[in-house]
Amino acid sequence: MTILSNGHQWKFSEFLNNKNYSFDKKKILSSLSEKEIDNAYSSISKWEGYNPTPLISLNKLSKELNLNNIFYKDESKRFDLKSFKALGGAYAVEKVTQGNKDIVVATATAGNHGRSVAWGARRLGLECKIFISEFVSDARGQAMSDLGADVVKVKGNYEKSLIECIKQSTENDWQIVQDVAWKDYIQVPTYTMAGYTVMMKEIADQINNEKISHVILQAGVGGMAGAMVAGIARYLDYIPITLVVEPDSAACVLESIKTGKIEKIDIKRESLMGGMSCGEVSLVPWEILKNSVKHCISLPDDDIAKTMKLLGNSSFSDEKIIAGENSAPGVISLIASCEDQNVKENLQLDKKSNVLVIGCEGDTDKEMYKKLINN
Repeated sequence: MTILSNGHQWKFSEFLNNKNYSFDKKKILSSLSEKEIDNAYSSISKWEGYNPTPLISLNKLSKELNLNNIFYKDESKRFDLKSFKALGGAYAVEKVTQGNKDIVVATATAGNHGRSVAWGARRLGLECKIFISEFVSDARGQAMSDLGADVVKVKGNYEKSLIECIKQSTENDWQIVQDVAWKDYIQVPTYTMAGYTVMMKEIADQINNEKISHVILQAGVGGMAGAMVAGIARYLDYIPITLVVEPDSAACVLESIKTGKIEKIDIKRESLMGGMSCGEVSLVPWEILKNSVKHCISLPDDDIAKTMKLLGNSSFSDEKIIAGENSAPGVISLIASCEDQNVKENLQLDKKSNVLVIGCEGDTDKEMYKKLINN
């Protein structure tokens, strides 16, 4: 089953000389503590409508690739928001407001984080301001408006929307609830990441007696990837081989791992993987990822739509999976790695392997989803 485009330019990088690499669980949990992780699960698991999202076996694909199991964490079923981000922004809103109804929360977003913040604000009866770039689709903006948020469209890219969010929030004394950390702004993104670790708690409960041998984690600013690594440190008593995947136009984690310090990428073109099109890794996840990653993959957009379609028509499993454009990269990375014999051997991918991929969103933009799978 060859689904990859002819001559596609994916890139596998192995940084065996990563001097920071140790996967020291204590060091990882010093950035995102066991207490913060446990508190997040304790709170979120009590929210109305909470249910663990499914862990689906991509049994057809695992047979094709000669692997034991491919576990797909299906976040399209997360509350009503169809994305893992529901766990982060909404939890951070709850933590920073502490029941104070007079606080106005604000954030900049490419889509899913903003929906989570807006949803979290509506849950608690709070006013919410959302800043989006001109490149964010009208459908995504409308979804946040529908949750009661005041949505402000900003000329320029995501970074410009964040600058405007910070400016207006400072002027109006609004509480910024961002998933990106910067100097003197660490605690809120840490709450956001703590929310994401709920996925790993659920996965640890769902795999029964199986052991995950490999995990492939999408990275934008690195929040989900860092949170999942912290979740592994908290909930698993072994260490899987960890890979990070990014768009080739925005591989900021890859470049940072390469040099051992945060590198800023000048994004020349916006990736179809919009939620992952980020030019700089965030401070909190960087402290985790620099110690736990030595395998990075960067991908073009070429195979995204095809992979979404194959997930949706039961080509990879017995179930039809609604996978958004940011859910496809993990699956593509795995197929690409298995089709390159050197990489496959390097990563020790074989018939005993149990690989975890994160289906981080469903059709969060229905129009785009339909357009992509109907091409």
